[in-house]
Amino acid sequence: MRYHNITKDDMLNGDGLRVVLWVAGCSHCCKGCHNPVTWDPDGGLLFDEKAKKEIFDQLDKSYISGITFSGGDPLHSANRSEVQNFAKEVKEKYPDKTIWLYTGALWEQIYEEPVMQYLDVVVDGEFIQAQKDNTLLWKGSKNQRVINVQASLVQTDPRDPVLHCKDYASVSDREADTGRMACEGQVSCGCDS
Repeated sequence: MRYHNITKDDMLNGDGLRVVLWVAGCSHCCKGCHNPVTWDPDGGLLFDEKAKKEIFDQLDKSYISGITFSGGDPLHSANRSEVQNFAKEVKEKYPDKTIWLYTGALWEQIYEEPVMQYLDVVVDGEFIQAQKDNTLLWKGSKNQRVINVQASLVQTDPRDPVLHCKDYASVSDREADTGRMACEGQVSCGCDS
């Protein structure tokens, strides 16, 4: 697996302050992608023990909520196996930290992937520029879904995803703003109200 960057991010790539691993390789190549430099699976740097240590050093901090796999696409064929192995390692070492993953694939196509057993949240679907909405948290376009992985997997029909929070894209901007303000001054997706 190759990667482009390891960053800390506050609430744009998941809930809370997170470590974000931007992997290389994406076959979706969405128009308007905010990170097209990550499309080439041969780009970036080799994910090695030094990069892993950098992530673990951040995850050791109590105020870090977890890790987010982004890119590129963590489920690209160049990444899938190593992302799964690393997610397993993170989950075993930090069971109280959450693991988020962004992919252009749809839940219905990936819910049976072995990596899902280690993930807490998946944001699925390609970015569609015509559906871009800057008011949405954790996703860039209205078609994408923020999915509670573990709740989805235990359902009778796991193909029907359980949303991490309700589909706040369907509420009016005014209702969403009210929901955000109701969260004691913290930004929210609006599902708390």
